Amino acid sequence: MPKPLPVALIGSKFMGRTHSNAYAQVGKFFDLPVDPVMHTIAARDGEDLKKFAPRWGWQHHTTRWQDVCENDDIQLVDVGTPNHVHKEQAIAALEAGKHVACEKPLAGTLDDAREMLAAAKKHKKCKTFVWYNYRRCPAVAFAHQLVKEGRIGKVYHVRARYLQDWGGPDTPLLWRFQGKVAGSGSHGDLGAHIIDMVRFVTGEKITRIEGAIEETFIKQREIIEDAGGEISGRGAKKAGKKKKGRSTVDDCVLFLARLSGGAACSFEATRLATGNKNVNGFEINGDKGSVRFNFERMTELEWYDATLPEKLQGWSTINVSNGDAGHPYAQAWWPTAHAIGYEHGFINQAADMFRVLGGKKPEVPMPDFADAYETQKVLHAVIECARNHAPVKLSDIQ
Repeated sequence: MPKPLPVALIGSKFMGRTHSNAYAQVGKFFDLPVDPVMHTIAARDGEDLKKFAPRWGWQHHTTRWQDVCENDDIQLVDVGTPNHVHKEQAIAALEAGKHVACEKPLAGTLDDAREMLAAAKKHKKCKTFVWYNYRRCPAVAFAHQLVKEGRIGKVYHVRARYLQDWGGPDTPLLWRFQGKVAGSGSHGDLGAHIIDMVRFVTGEKITRIEGAIEETFIKQREIIEDAGGEISGRGAKKAGKKKKGRSTVDDCVLFLARLSGGAACSFEATRLATGNKNVNGFEINGDKGSVRFNFERMTELEWYDATLPEKLQGWSTINVSNGDAGHPYAQAWWPTAHAIGYEHGFINQAADMFRVLGGKKPEVPMPDFADAYETQKVLHAVIECARNHAPVKLSDIQ
């Protein structure tokens, strides 16, 4: 029988639900070398925890996050809190000898991320993971495999975008609009994902930021006293006295970059792209072919094979859900073309985390603190470029 591996989670809001669901489901669909045990959930709201813990399957709950670091039974600590406390909580867990999974981006600032990376290097026996969950979409993982196999050849162009429209003028001043808490706005929230996906799928480094635009369109937002815990903006309660506060993060960031192989890239992230609910994706063009992905059609990967006779060339759509054909993660789920959803990326990631913790290989490469730090450097370089109106070499950032 697999050996039990007790897990603790810090945070019980949006990411708390997604991570809890992943831990509750992963052992039902994947054969794992260890047995995940949902030991303790920690969060600030004690009354909410009394309902949250039994509903989502946690054995214990606490309002003091330090408890999970001090408990000798717990082996993996999952940090699902706002960005400004990632450093304190992750380092405390590492110093207590725990494996650590952390929400993305790695931290709110490059300095915090650097300290987290140093702690991970110091405590080498502790595994680290970062929840770049879109790597675990079967279509994205398959794109990574195709590029690694050389199917699209030399990469020429990359276009990546993450477009949402929930951050309009009526959205209150949630923590995601507060720079001291979030670190950045759409850039760190959405841009981090497409930076990670481009690095992951191409297998190349982003070496230079050529130009960037950072813009805050909505500078004042309504303060809602009881909406502080809601992170998406979609379910914030409109109650309490109305007053305004300053939004101190970007609403939109666009930038141009170079890959280590010479490819030219464009990136766009915004929460004000009216009509776009979750357009998260990329197009990568090479000399032998191209791949294209949009999360709103998450089980599909568009593919162009330029090695075919010209009369047969054209974009085709692969439904990446055939486990028997070797599509990533598909063997664990439903029959071919039976759709999966957002939550499955988290479950797939949980499966790979427990594979690693059990001494096995993940389905596709797993981002650890060192990997996520490279994305954090890009996030930092883009803002430096936008504010100084000058290109930035990533090699100049340590």
